Amino acid sequence: MRALTWQGFEDVRVEDVPDPTIQEPTDAVIEITSTAICGSDLHLYRPLAPFMEPGDILGHEPMGRVVAVGDDVRNLAVGDRVVVPFNISCGSCHMCDLALFAHCETTQVREHGKGAALFGYTKLYGHVPGAQAELLRVPQAHFGPVKVPDGPPDERFLFLSDVLPTAWQAVAYADVPGGGALAVIGLGPIGQMTCRIARQQGIERVYGVDLVPERLAMAQRHGAEVVDLNDTDDVAAALRALTSGRGPDGVIDAVGMEAHGAPLASAMQRATGFLPKAISEPLSKKAGIDRLAALRTAIDTVRRGGTLSISGVYGGALDPLPMLDLFDKGVQIRMGQAHVKRWVPDILPLLEKDEDVLGLGDFVTHTVPLAEAPAAYAMFQAKKDGAIKVVLQP
Repeated sequence: MRALTWQGFEDVRVEDVPDPTIQEPTDAVIEITSTAICGSDLHLYRPLAPFMEPGDILGHEPMGRVVAVGDDVRNLAVGDRVVVPFNISCGSCHMCDLALFAHCETTQVREHGKGAALFGYTKLYGHVPGAQAELLRVPQAHFGPVKVPDGPPDERFLFLSDVLPTAWQAVAYADVPGGGALAVIGLGPIGQMTCRIARQQGIERVYGVDLVPERLAMAQRHGAEVVDLNDTDDVAAALRALTSGRGPDGVIDAVGMEAHGAPLASAMQRATGFLPKAISEPLSKKAGIDRLAALRTAIDTVRRGGTLSISGVYGGALDPLPMLDLFDKGVQIRMGQAHVKRWVPDILPLLEKDEDVLGLGDFVTHTVPLAEAPAAYAMFQAKKDGAIKVVLQP
């Protein structure tokens, strides 16, 4: 089959690789019809390069048709249309019983002290081949895949794999009280859906922060008030001015480790990517740092006693945080990988409506063949051509 493989720092290529097969009785094989590029895939493209191996297949936002099932997979049949969650969970261990599916004890990567295995996301998360490919082996298929109805286009359901549950959890974790205000730092794919979900849930004052005109315009179209980073040197002050001087009740950091405004950390991340793997991997594990401009803005912005919800991916081991400010303000912090199956019962009924409740018809900016994936990565990384969400079609 054809698949997008990682070959080195900022180097991805579409190559021929062996077809996946059933290896365990709980496996299924899916023929991919659509698979998206996630903002966190860009972290593999650059700062998380030390944890990648040449030939690794990328991607973790797929949907398609079942073409084979193992003997213990009784909930799926060949021909079923499914979305595959990005985290791999068994559904029956202690953590899954707590609906903490991102910490599934069956697929935890204990060798590296990490949570549930993820598709296409480094050796730290299980080295599982990813979904930017024509076919995908799905472990724990007796629980993971979500069956969706025929009829609507893929774009209606595809983002149940990651974007929608991640954004839904971010809003839940922000814990905005009735009549309160929410700020979303970063209007990439997660930030866009976070704003829409917040509005759909009745949060009337939703503020989106970014510097890319196309992102700001999209958020505005779906009910967010926007703060353009090009127009202010002090986002926190601007948001306090909009919220009676206090700051928003909840703030979501939807950016993560590659935020703008941290040139030193950016240079260190880039330099680490060019070191020999024997040096770069342990260095990243023990002394890696993130670009914290977005997180520091979120900490400064949230009101006293408010809640900080972090959905952007961080990977640093020595990140300096303003603990005095966090303690003095009494900020609550919630974060982590989305527990996808926890939120599916809330989200799927919205997607099955005739009305496009979350505006998914106005989300994907680029749909390209899998063969053009390397150029799509470069475009998305550089935020060129109005790229907000890119979907690949094998």
